[in-house]
Amino acid sequence: MTSRVAAAIDTARAEGRGVFVGYLPLGFPDLQTSIEAAVTLAENGADILELGPPYSDPVMDGAIIQEATQAALAGGFRVHDTFTAVREIARRVDVPVLVMTYWNPVAQYGVDRYADDLLAAGGAGLITPDITPEAAEDWIAASTRTGLDRVFLAAPTSTDERLELIVRSTTGFIYTVSTMGITGERAQLDAAARTLVGRLRRHADAAPDGQVRACVGIGISTAEQVTGVLEYADGAIVGTALVRALRDGGLEGLAETTRALAAGAASPA
Repeated sequence: MTSRVAAAIDTARAEGRGVFVGYLPLGFPDLQTSIEAAVTLAENGADILELGPPYSDPVMDGAIIQEATQAALAGGFRVHDTFTAVREIARRVDVPVLVMTYWNPVAQYGVDRYADDLLAAGGAGLITPDITPEAAEDWIAASTRTGLDRVFLAAPTSTDERLELIVRSTTGFIYTVSTMGITGERAQLDAAARTLVGRLRRHADAAPDGQVRACVGIGISTAEQVTGVLEYADGAIVGTALVRALRDGGLEGLAETTRALAAGAASPA
């Protein structure tokens, strides 16, 4: 099966630009508004949606995202709400929808059941920040069977052997961590991200289709940073700035921020 996520990146590349990946937590400030927020992202320039079901121990998330996910949990969000949200979003917009989830909820739900329900809802795949390829045999099998993308993370501290394994195991794109630590906004992106993308590309022969597609996340919050990242990467991932815009300005504020960030991706890559 063709990866919808890879196709979105390839289409943007053919147009001489990179992709803008927008992250929002599901269930914040409530389930229906989070659905409307995801649609707002897609309608205002996001090429790929990254939606995070709230989790009780979000070890990678900064304060603003943690605050939002805790509010979603307090509002009664449940795992099955993920598929309800993805189904409605996928019905309304023609943008690939990735779910970024910690692994425990998937394991508790059942890996094959989760994959089948995500596929049925119209989802494109999973980003799994806390499971490595060698520990993901069940998910690799389920995603291969269903055609869902499996997005693993690569960090500046990863060895070349690990990077090759990540390249071999990943479909869609590799989530390239710009800095060590939690998500959030930083005045300057770590130069390690540029080096890491270059290291990943040296392992292109290991990729399923011979191509390394790398999107950089963690710390990107301005259109200028988006443009800078796309000088060397295929995509820029923004989360905290979008969550803040939704929190402080509602859907209208989110739309305005999305358009501004998407303009950074529209610059020639």
